This record gives sequence, structure tokens and C-alpha cells, in this order.
Amino acid sequence: MSGERAARGTDLDRLREQARGLDHEPGVYLYRDGAGDVLYVGKAKSLRSRVASYFGAEASRSVKVGRLVREVDTIETFPVRSEAEALLLEWNLIREFGPRFNIQLRDDKSYPYIKITVAEPFPRIFVTRQLKDDGSRYLGPFTDVGAMRRALRTIKKMYTVRSCHYRMPAELPPRPCLDYHIGRCKAPCAGLQSEVDYRTMIDEILEILGGRAGAVRRSVERRMAEAAEALDYERAGELRDVLRGLDQLESRQAVIDPRGGSRDVIGFARRPPEGSVCGIVLRVREGRLVGRRIHYLANVGDEADEAVLGALVKGYYLRQADDVPSELLVPGRFDEQDLVEEYLSGVANHRFSIRVPVRGPRLELTRAASRNAAHVLERDRLERGGDAAAGVGTGAGVGAAGPSPAAARLAETLSLEAPARDIVCFDVSTLAGRESVGSCVWLRDGRPRKDEYRRFRIRDSEEGRTDDYAMMQEIVSRYFDRRVREGRALPDLVVVDGGRGQLSAARQAMDGAGVSDLPTVALAKRDEAVFRPGIPTPLRLGRADPGLHWLQRARDEAHRFALRYNRTLRRRRALRSRLSEIPGVGPEREQRLLERFGSLDLIRRATPAQLARTPGIGRVTAASILAALGDEDPAPGAAS
Repeated sequence: MSGERAARGTDLDRLREQARGLDHEPGVYLYRDGAGDVLYVGKAKSLRSRVASYFGAEASRSVKVGRLVREVDTIETFPVRSEAEALLLEWNLIREFGPRFNIQLRDDKSYPYIKITVAEPFPRIFVTRQLKDDGSRYLGPFTDVGAMRRALRTIKKMYTVRSCHYRMPAELPPRPCLDYHIGRCKAPCAGLQSEVDYRTMIDEILEILGGRAGAVRRSVERRMAEAAEALDYERAGELRDVLRGLDQLESRQAVIDPRGGSRDVIGFARRPPEGSVCGIVLRVREGRLVGRRIHYLANVGDEADEAVLGALVKGYYLRQADDVPSELLVPGRFDEQDLVEEYLSGVANHRFSIRVPVRGPRLELTRAASRNAAHVLERDRLERGGDAAAGVGTGAGVGAAGPSPAAARLAETLSLEAPARDIVCFDVSTLAGRESVGSCVWLRDGRPRKDEYRRFRIRDSEEGRTDDYAMMQEIVSRYFDRRVREGRALPDLVVVDGGRGQLSAARQAMDGAGVSDLPTVALAKRDEAVFRPGIPTPLRLGRADPGLHWLQRARDEAHRFALRYNRTLRRRRALRSRLSEIPGVGPEREQRLLERFGSLDLIRRATPAQLARTPGIGRVTAASILAALGDEDPAPGAAS
């Protein structure tokens, strides 16, 4: 033991000597262990003074620093020109290496972003879950996915954004596509819309999605008045529709500051027993709450609140400095606050101030953000059967806090070799053998990973016949064949909705795909019985069993996803069936009407002129369609 202490003393002397050899200049330092892995990344106004402070008297070290120093083998430094430059480099290196002694900001990667390909001459707008350094603008992540998609649909009704994937102008189609003919695109690919006009439209969309709709509204109102004065009533009508779209978007946003104003508000909450930390960023634009972003912090340990808040602010804004408001409200001061203000003001090209409110509405906003964060932590705890948010505890990396009680209980009940964090569940849905479909959902720690959801149209079923076992075998086979072929990750547990027959069908498919070693069970709706391969007696878990709750959650989500797909296909089939009975409407016209209107009720409500604008539908055909549908009563609850 004394030999080990002597060796460690020699190592410390070597590290102190290395620290004394550094210059008094700003920069970033990395501590590595004997294997070369990065333990910690830090920034310093003076590298020599900061690094040397770690290797002083042991009495002056915190517990965390003491543990760090005992593992440091080498020091690596990156001198830079300014402390602001060091601030950005520090957080880029933390993101790259994920050191286990640094507090790290982690957001839920299943949340989607809106991507605007601004690097292209004619940008596209779509939803993505992957962030790439390709010059595009990313808005998000969005925790309310439904609201995000509704907003995007409204935007695309207001503006004619192209949906094609051509690399314009180098790559152009031979003729304008269907979107041009139905009024959803102005065909910049055919030179019918200039790049300047298209860019103006994209700039307005960026303003709206960024929560700054007021300036856009005033511009649209002015242009609408000019169009009306010039007797260009068609253009005035288009701009009127844009204003109506803005009204729809704003009506869904809560007014939380009647005086207006745009700012971000940050709050956070901690759950001391397991060390979980959640941060919330509320985005307020023109007095309206336009978004909420949830972030978890890992490797927090016993760090002070000031360090946690600083990590949250720096980690959030240094990663997406293209959307910096003029004001940020925080619950307290933190280290390097002035430096963050200075740096972000320079990046955003406007004054950025960080304020700690002490009274009034601004104080209530920070308290609301912290209450939001506490609510998210409590929700996570309940959803996981009482465990901490996955990967946000005191340990290093994802899952360091250990398996949840639900996962541990499920592993014990099913005799699994390890707790099942990743569960996939399969289900099939059909109605009298028509529009037979299948679904596969993926849950990580009890929470949906929707980027891993898959749906299937059953290929081998015959019209009017149902064979649940064959359908289950088909979708499981197709799923795992592709999964294995592409080398993608496999789940820890496979669940099928059904009984012994569905389980047997799934196992046959898995044998064929070479994944027969994956644990598999079936959950039957009747009595919630759990069937296991090779065991004749089903397992019945208690209603309060957290493991059963996880299986039920996976089964119910797979059922919901399959049923929604089945209903979508049935609606399309019904529309095609009714239209096919109308003289003069063939398969091609059916498809075009379906794409333009989407439902019989919307076709019935259309005017002859609106129907006639559908490619291939003249005024005579439009009149015959409306005459054929005119005597029918709309279905209850039909879309309007």
C-alpha cells in the first residue's frame, strides 16, 4: 500500500511540474486516464493557474475533484485567443467526448425538429429526428409533436413550399409536378417562381416558426391592401388565407405576458435521492408561449445549483446559437454568466442579457419553468415505476443509475439474463380480411421511441380471409430480416399481442431470421396472461405488478399504432369505392381527387370550379361528381 501511495505521489509531482510549465493564457484543458480516455474538459482564463489548482493541497479539494485527480494520467491543453473562444471550444469537446466528470446536457433524441434547408437555393421544409452539420436551420426539439405537425400543416397551406427532392437548379424535372397543378407549389423548377420570391417566403416562415409572427402579419396586411388596390383580387385572396393561417397558429399559443415581449425562461428541478436533474426552457415570443424544451443533465452528483444552471444555459445556447432571444430569465446567477452574455451577444448580433428576476411577472415565469421541470421528473418517476429518468443520474453515462424497478421485476419474472430496457411489440389489425396491416413499436425504459416505429401492409393475406398467425409471422419475419441485414440494434425483449398461436408464429419467423436467442413473450388481452415459449402454463401477474404495466404499455401502443393505420387505409378504400361508381371517374381521377381533397365530404362541399381545378377533372366531370354525391347524406363526424 505504501508503494502505491509513493507511486501516486510521483505521478502528482509529474502533473504539478507539467502544470507549472503552462503559459498564463486562455484555453481549454483535457484530463485523460491511463487508457487515454477523456475524464474531464475545462476552460480557463489562465491555463497555468487553473490547471495547477487541481494538484494543490488535498484539503482544498472537493470529493469529486479528489476522485478526478486520482485518475488523471496526462494533461492536454488547447490555447486559444480569448476566453469567449475557450467557452465554445469547451462545450464542443464535452459534446464530442462525453467525459464522465463533466455535467452533460442530454435531451430526448426521440423529439423531432423542423428542418429548413436554407443552404439550398430553393429550401425545403420537413420533419427530421437527425441533426446534421449541413448548413440547414433546425427548429426544435418539439416535445408536443402533435402541435408541431399541426403548425407545419398550417404553414404549408399558407405558403407554396416545394416538397420535391431535386437539387435545384442543377437538377430539374422535365415538367412541373402535381403540386403545381393543385396550387401547392408555384413550380420554381420550371422558372415560374423566382429565387428572390421563394426566399422571401422562406424568411417569413422562419419568422413565424420562431414565434415572431407580428412583423409577418403587418407585412402580409400591407401587401394584401396593395393587391386589392391594384384590383389583383386573386393575390389578395391568397394573402387573406395567410392571415387566417396566422390566426389559427396564434389561437393555439397560450398568452402568458399580455404586455408582449420575447424572451426565454429557464428553470430546473432536482430529485436528490437518485440525483436526477431536469431543465426546462420556455420560449416566449411576442407574449405567447410558443414552445417548451426539456433537457436532462447527467453526471451532476453533488454539484451546486449554480454549476447545474451554468451547465444548462451554456449547453443549450452554445449548441444552437442561431435562435438567441434578447433576454433570458434564470432563477439565479451562475459562474461565467457575464462571459456567456458577451459571447452570445456577439453571435446573435444583438444585445443578449441574462436576468435574475426578484419580483413581478418575470419571477413568476421562472417559478413556472421550475415547476414544469419538477412535474417532468415526477412524471418520469411514475412512468418508470418509481425509478429515475434514464441516464440522468449520478453515474457515468446512460443507465448508470441502474435498472428501473419495472425492468428489474420483469427480468426476475421472465428469468431474463439482464433487465430489458428495449422492448419491441408486434400487433396486427384487420377488418374482415380487408386492409390487413401490422405494427411494431419500440419502447426504451418504458417510453416510446417513435423513430423506431414501423408499420406493414400485409402482403400474403387473401381478400376476405383472416389468418392472424400467418400475418404475425409475416411482419415479424420482415422486421427482423431487414434489421439483421442492415446491422441495426436488436431489442432486449420481444412482445407479441395475442396468445400461444401468435407466439409460435413469431418464434418461427425469428428462427428464420437468425434471432431465436431474443427473449419473446405473448400478452393476451383476456386475463392479461403472459405466454412463454416451451412453457404450457401461462403466467398471470398481479394487476399492480410494474413488469405487467410495461408489457401492457407496449401492447396497447402497438395496438393503437396498427389500428390507426388500418383506419387510414379503410377511409381511402371507401373513398375510392364510392368515386369508382361515378361515370367518368376512373382510377387516375380517383387518385387525384383523393390527393387533393382526402374525403368524400370535402368533395361534396367543393364548388364545381374547385373540383375542376383538379388535373383531369373538367367542368362537365365536376358537375357529374357533385350531382352523384348531392343526394347522399354526409357521414356522421365527416371531415369538414
